[in-house]
Amino acid sequence: MTDQTKSDDVNNMDAIKRLADVVDARKADFLAGRADPEVSYIAKLFSKGDDAILKKIGEEAAETVMAAKDSRFGQMTPELQSKLVGEIADLWFHCFVALSQFNLRPEDVIAELERREGVSGIAEKAARKS
Repeated sequence: MTDQTKSDDVNNMDAIKRLADVVDARKADFLAGRADPEVSYIAKLFSKGDDAILKKIGEEAAETVMAAKDSRFGQMTPELQSKLVGEIADLWFHCFVALSQFNLRPEDVIAELERREGVSGIAEKAARKS
């Protein structure tokens, strides 16, 4: 791993933490009555509760799948790449909202991925069943 790669990893994690911080702050503002669901999209999601947040993740996951299929069957043009990246960004964003809803952070997901690092996906999945 180069020094530049390490620096990029830190900057990317900082961006993830900043976004999670914004989501958590908007949740706190909503819970304290300082965020209007008519003005703040995040407050609007929190005002609708778990089911609406989870439904939105399902919608975004379906849109991600469709964008990936479009990219697969077409030439991977910059427009298709941009659409796929945008849909994945929407999905990740809504996952951050779900994490906040359940008092979790992206760092919890990163820690779980790190725990699984170097373990066969098949073996890891089998271990969860036992």
